[in-house]
Amino acid sequence: MRRLFISFMLLFAAAVAVLHAQKTNFVPATDSRLAYVGRVSLSGGCAAWTYPGLQIHACFTGTSLRMKTSSGSGFFMVEINDKAPFKVESAGGDSLLLLAEGLSEGTHRVTVTYAIEGLLKHPKFYGFYLDEAGALCDRPQLPTRKMEFIGNSITCAYGIEGDGSEKKFSYSQQNVFYAYETLVARAFDAQCQIVARSGIGIYRNNNGNVRGDKNVLPALYPYTQFGMGGEKWDFSRYQPDVVCVNLGTNDTTNPSYDTNLLADAFKKFLVTLRGHYPKAKIVLLTGTMLKGQRLEDLKHAQQVAIDDAVRRGDMEVYRFDFTPADGTYGWGTHRHPSKRQHAHMAEELIPFIRKITGWE
Repeated sequence: MRRLFISFMLLFAAAVAVLHAQKTNFVPATDSRLAYVGRVSLSGGCAAWTYPGLQIHACFTGTSLRMKTSSGSGFFMVEINDKAPFKVESAGGDSLLLLAEGLSEGTHRVTVTYAIEGLLKHPKFYGFYLDEAGALCDRPQLPTRKMEFIGNSITCAYGIEGDGSEKKFSYSQQNVFYAYETLVARAFDAQCQIVARSGIGIYRNNNGNVRGDKNVLPALYPYTQFGMGGEKWDFSRYQPDVVCVNLGTNDTTNPSYDTNLLADAFKKFLVTLRGHYPKAKIVLLTGTMLKGQRLEDLKHAQQVAIDDAVRRGDMEVYRFDFTPADGTYGWGTHRHPSKRQHAHMAEELIPFIRKITGWE
């Protein structure tokens, strides 16, 4: 019994020593040497968000890296140095994720991108664990160019990794890392902030009230996380050079919709955006999932809003139409744009952004 007790105490002491070592190498999410891109709240002592595409950037030394999340946070894309990006999942009961091990000596850079929508997942990031010899370095420098993309399921990359045969949605099929907006931002070496939610509209949501819904994106836009309440977003934290708005697909869902209310919503939202971003170029997009009368009505509503902006003296508002999808590039889940379709969308949008900005 005495021998068993001594063995237990030795094991306990070893465990305490390991935990102590971990604590001395734990970097909390609130550390100023970490850099974030996206709407994130740090007020609770951790990083909390709901929109897709949030990025965590850090530089560190050491041979391994782990991240602590809330259980079931979902999928992340990870980039370590110049290695190929890979996906990790924070599943139920699994909140300590191994990102790298066996790294060489020297300084390393990591970028972690939240690949999915977080509304139902309530993701949280508590911090990084470095190995005993590791240390966090100075805050990494981010690109000076900044872009913001506002949208619905298309911008959320809904079903991008599906093949069109799926009967049900799965988060494993969603990945904004390969969405048109992140491809465009990477092409210009720009930061990319995403404010998007599947099913959302600018005056009514998917199959919503013809006279309009309350919880549309413009009503949610002032808040850090998805919802009409909570912490207000500080717009001074991120001033984009270009804002792209890809809304209207859900507003024009059958059986009917009001084109005048749709145009009025675009008018008001342009005023809102200009108030927050006085120097940004604002681009209204039409997605790839519309055709026929619905597409023509959306184009008309957007043009009415742009004409109104011009009358107010705002000459930095534009419109760009993606080519409607016809299956050439395959389909994602529920006939959403596929990964190849998103790549084609990026190829179409890049020259337009280059034209209005002069970016190379």
